[in-house]
Amino acid sequence: MERRSFIKQSALVSASFFIAKDLFAKDKGPIYGHGNMRYRMNNKWSKADPMRNPVNDCHEMVQDKKGRILLLTNETKNNVLVYNKSGKLLDTWGHDFPGAHGFTLFDENGTEVLFITDTVKHQVYKTTIDGKLLMTLDVPLDSGVYKKADEFVPTETAIDTNGDIFIADGYGAQYITHYDKNGKLINFFGGRGDGDEHLDNCHGIVIDRRNQVPTLLVTDRTRNCFKRFSMDGKLLGVIKLPGACVCRPVIKGEYLYAAVLRSPNLDSANSGFTTILDKNNKVVSNIGGTEPVYKDGILQAMAQAEKIFLNPHDVLVDNDENLYVAQWASGKVYPYKFTRV
Repeated sequence: MERRSFIKQSALVSASFFIAKDLFAKDKGPIYGHGNMRYRMNNKWSKADPMRNPVNDCHEMVQDKKGRILLLTNETKNNVLVYNKSGKLLDTWGHDFPGAHGFTLFDENGTEVLFITDTVKHQVYKTTIDGKLLMTLDVPLDSGVYKKADEFVPTETAIDTNGDIFIADGYGAQYITHYDKNGKLINFFGGRGDGDEHLDNCHGIVIDRRNQVPTLLVTDRTRNCFKRFSMDGKLLGVIKLPGACVCRPVIKGEYLYAAVLRSPNLDSANSGFTTILDKNNKVVSNIGGTEPVYKDGILQAMAQAEKIFLNPHDVLVDNDENLYVAQWASGKVYPYKFTRV
């Protein structure tokens, strides 16, 4: 009886030790962010083998309705890497996108499709979720504002509920071009210029449906802001983000997220962070950045506070409100995961 009691007690102690060890392991690592938007970083999230499935620049990420996370990279050995949320690599596809950059998921009557922009080939592609090509969009010469293909360097797309396609020419002539679902040009606006209605590095675009009337949020990265346009291209307002060269806007619930490539007021090019805005366009948290400060209602210049990123390029918010940050020109690192605490 004494031996049986000893074994039982030892088992309980051992179990308690491993439970405690597991809880302690989950608590490891620093926490970043501010207010109630704070996160614990895991820079070893990806379980992919860099020898077999390398990345070059990790540009953008999406999550499909199966919960899988898809990463777009301009490494043509495997342009798209498919993960589960634990970082296990499930699949790869794509060898034809040397300038893979923008990555948008769209539910088309119950079937998910992808839109990929290629800055090297000057094209936009619509594919199935597993990479079958469905449509190609070339330079919109019929707009009259483009004379040749290399003037069109698309960086992002946004897709309306009716299938209409908006393309941001973030590295080219700076126009937003609007097409119907079949690829027929409907409208264009923006373009390079000095007024607020014009754009400079319109790197990203998203349709904002948080209010009754949908609008377009467009990145103006050089000017450190997002610009809000009506769906037909009329300027409605500017969201100023001093100190933040923002990439594409990402909306999840009531919040707006964006990777900040760098802070223009810092000497280092590797000075980025991730910013989060509430539904009133107020910055509430910066991951790796300074705490947002408002004086007389005006946001003060933000900057990198902790060197945890090298040129962050996109942020994905999964269905558990955890974040994944992809980075450009960062030594070919895989995305980092940030678990909300």
